[in-house]
Amino acid sequence: MAASPLHPPSPLARVRLEDVVPHDGAAAPAYAHAVGALDASLALRGAAVLELPAADAAVVRCALESTRAFFRGRPAAYLYRAGRTLEDGELSPACMADAFRCLGKAARAALSAMARHLRLRTDVFNHLLDDAPLPVNEVSSSELLVAYSHEQLQSGQTLMGCLRSSMPVVDRGFVTLVASDHPGIEVCDPNGHWYLADGGSGPSDLLLLTGRALSHVTAGLRPISQYRATNENRASLTFRLMPHANAILDCSPILASGHCIRQIYQPVPASQFMDDSCAEVHVVSSHLEKPLESQGNFVSDPSLRSVLSDPLSGAFLEDAMVLQCGHSFGGLMLKKAIEMARCTICNREVDSTSLFPNFALRAVATVVKMEDDRRLFHNAALRKRRKDVTEHVDVPRRTGSSSRVHIYNASIIAVKGVQYPFAVGERVLIMGNKRTPEKFVGKEAVITLQCLNGWYLVKALDSGESMRLQYRSLRKTLDPQTQAMVSLRG
Repeated sequence: MAASPLHPPSPLARVRLEDVVPHDGAAAPAYAHAVGALDASLALRGAAVLELPAADAAVVRCALESTRAFFRGRPAAYLYRAGRTLEDGELSPACMADAFRCLGKAARAALSAMARHLRLRTDVFNHLLDDAPLPVNEVSSSELLVAYSHEQLQSGQTLMGCLRSSMPVVDRGFVTLVASDHPGIEVCDPNGHWYLADGGSGPSDLLLLTGRALSHVTAGLRPISQYRATNENRASLTFRLMPHANAILDCSPILASGHCIRQIYQPVPASQFMDDSCAEVHVVSSHLEKPLESQGNFVSDPSLRSVLSDPLSGAFLEDAMVLQCGHSFGGLMLKKAIEMARCTICNREVDSTSLFPNFALRAVATVVKMEDDRRLFHNAALRKRRKDVTEHVDVPRRTGSSSRVHIYNASIIAVKGVQYPFAVGERVLIMGNKRTPEKFVGKEAVITLQCLNGWYLVKALDSGESMRLQYRSLRKTLDPQTQAMVSLRG
């Protein structure tokens, strides 16, 4: 589709999909150029454009035409997942399976190109995705949203996550690909400016956007795309590449490649990550009219203390220095950036001779530290009471109490009101609750990961199966010496 005066050309880099598909042997010059252009466009503009080959473009055009014919001009949407069996009487637009395969291949190629630019293996994120092809009787985690809407569709009538006019959207997955028969997607760049991203694009072009899961597994090195729909008179295909439900999102490949990782990027199960993302939808709506000052603030809403402290050591930035790129560091992170000669946020080169102090940030960090110390001083009495309670609970154990009831009650008193009574690597007994499968109740397990809101990821010792349970459904197992003592006196 040629650009028109109503739709100016998009400022995004246009990359041929064939140039970023992984291949055997040495990297071709076209591959290196395409990977660099793709990453630069995502970093500077928050999006990029992928040009499909002729065969894939024909499939996308067919899917868009079938979308208009299926909905017959009525504003509606349909969510397609590969492997899902249609219910009785349910109809689906034509070409969905072919479009899903085509867009899925393009999304995986784009993900591998971004991994390559971060000095990672191109397949480093494959274990977080669905198996390709899908096993029998398994439904894909990734999804294809097929939608048609027009100007008469009001914001309150949107279905199944359709793009609402002027409503900013942040996707939860790794990458999002959007194909449409008319331009109408605006993207917010890192400076908070909205621009038309698909102007001059046609059905053979895919708008590439990045999501929350990709930002998490890359420790924030890949910015999150924020976009909105401005033209409702269009048919669109929106493919979201999602992690599978049992995946663990962590930053270990990023750390192994030499990048620095802030403390807020901790390993988290994909299912919990998606649930937390849904709970934060209201954060998006509260930023409708505000510029995107920081991708990190918009997505994870960190505390003031975390912003003013060194992510590696946790110390306040009372020695903050400003780099050439404008980012400020202090403590161990500053030392790491100087050693790497590269900014850990924007990846630009750093000259150690051009650093200068950030006096404003130092002053704010000092004030917050003083307030933090004052709050800790006022809580001294509470800490003392907790210490007295802990010592009181430990008395029966030191005196050799032989009652099983006393030992169990003491452990209950010690952890009452505490959401994280267990440590990683500790053995526990699964007591279960209403949501615990019967096959796990009464079995011993080991804590493998601490999650949010009192949840733990545990692994059964006998079967090796992993599950996510709340702390109330677990109980500490007695050590061998205590078990022997209880059995002798029982």
